[in-house]
Amino acid sequence: MKIYNTLTRQKEEFVPVNPGKVGMYVCGPTVYNYIHIGNARPMIVFDTVRRYFEYKGYDVNYVSNFTDVDDKIIKKANEEGVSAIEIAERYIKECKQDMEGLNIKPATHQPRATEEIDGMIKMIQTLIEKGHAYEVDGTVYFKTRSFKEYGKLSKKNIDDLEAGHREIKVTGEEGKKDPLDFVLWKPKKEGEIAWASPWGEGRPGWHIECSEMSKKYIGDTIDIHAGGEDLIFPHHENEIAQSEACNGECFSKYWMHNGFLNIDNKKMSKSAGNFFTVREIGEKYPLQVIRFFMLSAHYRTPLNFSDTLVESAKTGLERILNAVDICRDAAEKGSEDEITPKAQAHLDEIQKLVKKFEEAMEDDFNTADAVAAIFEMVRESNSTVKEFGSAYAASVLNTLETLCGVLGIETKREEEILDADIEKLIEERQQARKEKNFARADEIRDQLLAQGIVLKDTREGVKWSRA
Repeated sequence: MKIYNTLTRQKEEFVPVNPGKVGMYVCGPTVYNYIHIGNARPMIVFDTVRRYFEYKGYDVNYVSNFTDVDDKIIKKANEEGVSAIEIAERYIKECKQDMEGLNIKPATHQPRATEEIDGMIKMIQTLIEKGHAYEVDGTVYFKTRSFKEYGKLSKKNIDDLEAGHREIKVTGEEGKKDPLDFVLWKPKKEGEIAWASPWGEGRPGWHIECSEMSKKYIGDTIDIHAGGEDLIFPHHENEIAQSEACNGECFSKYWMHNGFLNIDNKKMSKSAGNFFTVREIGEKYPLQVIRFFMLSAHYRTPLNFSDTLVESAKTGLERILNAVDICRDAAEKGSEDEITPKAQAHLDEIQKLVKKFEEAMEDDFNTADAVAAIFEMVRESNSTVKEFGSAYAASVLNTLETLCGVLGIETKREEEILDADIEKLIEERQQARKEKNFARADEIRDQLLAQGIVLKDTREGVKWSRA
């Protein structure tokens, strides 16, 4: 199995730290709002990578965090007049709902930054003791030039760099020894959440969070660290510096980064009016279609999101699901029979396509070619399944379901909700709103959305449509 390693800029044979096991860390979202469609790409891509490792028999320890303390969270909390914890809790819940809709498996560990503060403090203390960090008026900085290999992931020359950290300037910034030094711990400001530390009350910098959580839940050296390519610098570069300076070990053997997602060939941004949340997209398309669309291109290439391309993905997915339905029908309704030599010859062709699927996935997780192999299987199945009886159909069905499962595509269609049941739930939702039971009203809306029913509140009443 070959993986393109961002660190070496080449494909490398995958050799795990521990035979038969994979330790994988994927940077999770900062929870201050609904996740957007760009957030969904790494979630889907690396969930699929995990699924393939499991398909091949690996024991995968998949760790993906929630950044639940951050300037944006604090800003949102202050705007709403609530606590930062309340904002984080709200959007962690919403994020998990969207991830479930995208059929993303829950991580083995899903740590929250605020629950791992003690470990971060210990890591910062170790960096100070080893001469890689220093404190100025309650702010602790990492001494960037003390790590001789700084820039090895992003291929940036340290002498050409300016300070590239995400944190807002804080008290003590003028005390930096070098403009390249980045924040490990920042002092409390008025109205901010804070924790006690040897340097006074404050909170961690962004980068140290992932270094500590990956260390705690996987180890000093992890197999794969993954995320969007926008994280290569400074986030992942800084993680390497502080982790390797602290632990004295290689931080991650393989680095995987997915390409950007554009909307109608333009970079997604609120100012351009093309910024969409997963929740908004889910009102227009089933989220399974979005997952299938995301896997239609190689994860490292830029991906363009447009209605035309998503409609095409929807049609393609329907072809696969129809083939599965035909196989299931034939397998369930057919009489007991044996697989004839002629039928076996076609099953052998199907197995060649399974091999083709695996070869695509083992060439840096080329899901585009893996999907193409499934389409070839669908063509083979559609032209033969009615001819060869139930045993043949059951074998093809099992193969299609297994490979779709690797891609996280559900092959069993949910029973369609009846119009009368929809109207009944809408009526219950209206009553809940009158009684100011907004939690129940939202629950009903989300329940209907999960079943492909989109509600629109208008002056004439509630209108609904099937997505």
